[in-house]
Amino acid sequence: MDLNQHECSGTSHQDDKAEYILSNVAEVVERILTFVPTKSLLRIARVCRLWRNCARRVLRTQQKLTWVSAKGASLTDVHFLCGPLAEEVEKVFLLPKTVLTMVDSNAFNGHAYCFSQNKAKKSRQSSDTVNKLQQLFPRSCDILGVSAPGIVFTPSGCHSGVPEEHQEGEAGYSLMLPSMEGVTIRPFHLCKKTFSESTLREAGLVDNPELRVVLLFVYEAYKPGGAHFLNQVLEPLAKSKILIAGGIVESAFSPTRQCCSEGAYGVVGLALSGARVQGASVLLEQDVTTAQEAEATVRRLKAAGLPERNTLGFMFACVGRGHNYYNRLRNVEADAFRKVFPSTPLFGLFGNGEIGCDRIVKEDYTLCDGDTECLQHAFTTVMTLVHLG
Repeated sequence: MDLNQHECSGTSHQDDKAEYILSNVAEVVERILTFVPTKSLLRIARVCRLWRNCARRVLRTQQKLTWVSAKGASLTDVHFLCGPLAEEVEKVFLLPKTVLTMVDSNAFNGHAYCFSQNKAKKSRQSSDTVNKLQQLFPRSCDILGVSAPGIVFTPSGCHSGVPEEHQEGEAGYSLMLPSMEGVTIRPFHLCKKTFSESTLREAGLVDNPELRVVLLFVYEAYKPGGAHFLNQVLEPLAKSKILIAGGIVESAFSPTRQCCSEGAYGVVGLALSGARVQGASVLLEQDVTTAQEAEATVRRLKAAGLPERNTLGFMFACVGRGHNYYNRLRNVEADAFRKVFPSTPLFGLFGNGEIGCDRIVKEDYTLCDGDTECLQHAFTTVMTLVHLG
């Protein structure tokens, strides 16, 4: 046998060994698949039964919260967020079960104005953006999307990144939540036509002893009857020992709704249940007007003692706050949050009203109860922590 034949024989033998390992040794295959992004992992799972079983086990371990945030000016009919999102979802190590998307209403509804070029921006059509989002995520994924006058987010890829408040310009984020053991997340939509005791029960908002946190967003609240409807929704929630936080937004664009006409008022949100879910919130009231006062108020959240891992921060602020409220100082409240919780990502919005109060929901007790009236505010900020086990 000449040298070339010997080399070919050795290479063939090594290939055979590698093929055998990848076809039969589950531990090795599983270890390799942990380095593969989820979308590629789902494709790989089609190769054979062993790879499919290994891929399923890997997917069950991917519990880390992931998000994509972006700011800039879109040159297409969809919101600027959709471009970076399409790139990043190919790289994430997580199978989203629930996605919370928030974008600025100025660009999204076509009212944004480009001062530097003195031109009106092109309208971002909600239907185009919704279609794009649905294409990016699995069919089984629940997508909750709202638009608001301003957006708060932590830049993509780093839990300890500096959170940013955006009250001008095109900005948005998509927060991706996987299926997690001991945690149930139910999206809900309530409107005048569908509101009833049974729909509240279906959404897990009443008769649910495991309910811990409700994130709630009201759209078209200024329409006649909108305020009364919000009180109807909040009344049963205020009686329970749960954390309620959210705000009044411009629109809810996902999920798409067939039950009510365009321009009708309603409520969308997420109901988070399970013994592993914990939460805490504080209210930055109207008399909090300096960076020092904002930090001192946020620091009260430390009393909850929530773990850093799998904990998210949410900031629901009045559109009248931000830099206009703090003598043109920008990012005051987001910076205050980061000083107190440097490793917790922060997300949220600037809206037309805030929902929440001082409350801690942890394990088997709730600190601070409130009624419907104490949950609704103006010119305040509700700062919230949510721990998902």
